[in-house]
Amino acid sequence: MAATEETNKELVRQSNDEIWGEGNLDVIDGYVSDDYVEHNAASPQPIHGPEGYKENVEMVRSAFPDLDVTTEDLISEGDKVVTRYTLRGTHEGELMGIEPTGKTIEVQGISIGRFEDGTVVEGWSVIDMMSMMQQLGVVEAPQ
Repeated sequence: MAATEETNKELVRQSNDEIWGEGNLDVIDGYVSDDYVEHNAASPQPIHGPEGYKENVEMVRSAFPDLDVTTEDLISEGDKVVTRYTLRGTHEGELMGIEPTGKTIEVQGISIGRFEDGTVVEGWSVIDMMSMMQQLGVVEAPQ
């Protein structure tokens, strides 16, 4: 595997641990390019640049302040890194208009990041929102 692919994988590991797991927003400025665009299935509009990325992290971490991210798989090829991860946390703050429930969640997600010159420039993310909504008691599980 090329050195750049390993470097990009390490950037994703750092993002999962420091940004999402610890809430260290300062890391975002060196990780996300100014022209970054994220296509996120849970977001009605694309997320743009470091500021949009920070807003997204703040929204999720304010809803789940004890958020834990486990990186299950990292696959790198060329300029892209695919991550399969598990999110765990307690719903203690508002999330997309849903008042805190105090319930814990464990959901799976997959993200793809495209990198240029050591920063992520484009991303695609899918999180199992249906499972999260069921675990929060917002949506009833099928019988």
